[in-house]
Amino acid sequence: MKGGTSRKKSPESFRERTYRTLERSGLVSTFVRMVETDLHILAPVAVEDEALRLVAEVRRQIEGYIRTAPLFLDSLAPLPADPAAPQAVQEMLAAGIAAGVGPMAAVAGTIAEAVGLGLQRAGIEDLLVENGGDIFVARKQACTVAVFAGASPLSNRVGIRLEAESQPCGVCCSSGTIGHSLSFGHADAVVVVASGTSLADAAATRIGNEVGRGPDSLDSPLQVAKSIKGLAGVLIVRGGQLGAWGSIELVRL
Repeated sequence: MKGGTSRKKSPESFRERTYRTLERSGLVSTFVRMVETDLHILAPVAVEDEALRLVAEVRRQIEGYIRTAPLFLDSLAPLPADPAAPQAVQEMLAAGIAAGVGPMAAVAGTIAEAVGLGLQRAGIEDLLVENGGDIFVARKQACTVAVFAGASPLSNRVGIRLEAESQPCGVCCSSGTIGHSLSFGHADAVVVVASGTSLADAAATRIGNEVGRGPDSLDSPLQVAKSIKGLAGVLIVRGGQLGAWGSIELVRL
């Protein structure tokens, strides 16, 4: 499976900006890899076996649907809702419709959230699941996610603080300058916070596609962010420019 129309950072790049406040939390790292899926999970205990089972199940749903509806894999435009589709596919379709992008733009966030919710059902209540720069966050305390923005002078200089009461939530990143996936924009980083990780992922793609090169390059994407229902907030970094919208708290790192 490919990641739609956004650039996702590799897990190695993501670790450059990873969970600064979580490194002292005492949580245990688990790495789970299956085909293109490469998860970094933080939880009170190692969760490899259950996480592998959950990854296999959500991938089975998505890959099975692609075999019956090949357009799902390649469409850069939203596809109609399908009430008969598996749950993960329905969430990707809904996220694509809300953000105005193809459903595969939400694949990484959807997998991260499916694994996180599955681990919660198994009794792991305090955790974080990262999938190529897209994060499902369900901590019992406030935490800060630092933003890696490639060569931007703001890279690793700003973070987004997430209060405990705002979790679980999704924090997803798209970039036009880092990574290997297709992007139509020029942002070093677009970070979206939303209650649903699928929506945050798709929205990061759409907003990132709007980022241009000019001095007013952040105006259009911020207007697009305001038009997507369900987002808590957005942070955009392009070179030395920073733009933000919504009810998110930015912190200096």
